[in-house]
Amino acid sequence: MSLFTGTVVPGAGQPPSRRTASKRSFLPLLLRLHFYAGIFIAPFLLVAAVTGGAYAIAPTIERFVYSEYLAVQPDGLPASVDEQVAAAVAAIPNSAVHSVVTGSAERDTTRIIMNTDDGQQAVFVDPYSADVVGILTVDHGALPLSAWLGAMHKNLHLGDAGALYSELAASWLWIVALGGLALWITRVRKGRKNRFLTVDRSAQGRGKNVNWHGVTGVWILLGLLFLSATGLTWSNYAGENIREVRSALNWTTPALDTGAPADAHDHGGGSTTVPNLDAIIDVAESEGINAPLEVTLPTEAGQSVAVAESVRAWRFTRDSVAVDPATLTVTDSVNFQQDYSVAAKLTTWGIRAHMGTLFGLANQIALLAVAIGLVTVIVRGYVMWWQRRPLRGSRYAVGKAPRRGALRSLPPVGIGAVLVTAVVVGYAVPLFGASLVAFVVVDTFVSVVRRR
Repeated sequence: MSLFTGTVVPGAGQPPSRRTASKRSFLPLLLRLHFYAGIFIAPFLLVAAVTGGAYAIAPTIERFVYSEYLAVQPDGLPASVDEQVAAAVAAIPNSAVHSVVTGSAERDTTRIIMNTDDGQQAVFVDPYSADVVGILTVDHGALPLSAWLGAMHKNLHLGDAGALYSELAASWLWIVALGGLALWITRVRKGRKNRFLTVDRSAQGRGKNVNWHGVTGVWILLGLLFLSATGLTWSNYAGENIREVRSALNWTTPALDTGAPADAHDHGGGSTTVPNLDAIIDVAESEGINAPLEVTLPTEAGQSVAVAESVRAWRFTRDSVAVDPATLTVTDSVNFQQDYSVAAKLTTWGIRAHMGTLFGLANQIALLAVAIGLVTVIVRGYVMWWQRRPLRGSRYAVGKAPRRGALRSLPPVGIGAVLVTAVVVGYAVPLFGASLVAFVVVDTFVSVVRRR
């Protein structure tokens, strides 16, 4: 009668027919679940795909949009880091230095992040002349375009309430992708002139859209699974469960101890008294910390300066040391190869690949391609739904949903397996569980109304 009920029962005292036996599979249930997710979850996936694709390519776009801030002409030997920081402090009085990010190429400016009463400001300094070339408002170091697109992708600029959209999309993405793969494999095996990895260009009408929908989904499948898994690590509800598991298994990312509170960066702070950064950087480099660097200043007296290898394309490690600015001694260190567990390394690489920073432009193009592919799959799916509508009757008719009773058509063991899986996955991924219950309730209500 609904997603979980129905009356598909063979005749009393008669052995199940071949047709009935063929229905005793998970495919009808997958088909109905895939249909519901496609209708009601696809809009969230569409927004996530568009905003995520734009965010992925943002660093490359920013190289052109903010070129006057990011690049200079090399001219002689670089000035000292202390001179560059002094120029930034003079450019924004009554501020505190949060961090210094050195350039990764000769043409790159030095980026000095300042904490002000109005938020963070990035001062871009010519590393050769120590002249300030520009100032931009940043969010946790991200330039304005990336910051805006990142917030749009994460929560539609609506805060915690808006973040529910992205978690709902990530919660269903892997289920829709795997369910679609199973349905496409079945369709290809039935020999309906469908090819697994290539589009049948002789197909017309709805068949053409089915081909594009299925083949494109197969090509981007691994990307969708990867984005879903890494996206859930940032989510509020499923992410909390993931963090608890990582903590219990000691899979957390090692933290450098500088003597600062864990949430010091969240509360601003920064140093108004800048230590001898050139000497501190020399100590860090002698400990094997390779440029380009990100130097984070202490928020209180007595704390150490954190010097870490900055994030850049094709850099897979992030070693760091804490240096006491008074004695120039190393007080703590984190070595990526030795101190990170395998799970912590995979998590770090996965998050960076999700953001498009691990493999540079190639990473960004791959993410953009997956986003375009997902948009294609969603749009073709809606067109297929429209093409299945009845041609007679109401002008507002749309394509019918797959038959009800898919769950009750399964053997008892299959029903139990589905219910247990749904409960376990729903507990681990709460928004999936809540939306699945909503689907069942609505579907049952519609079924009861129609029967009456």
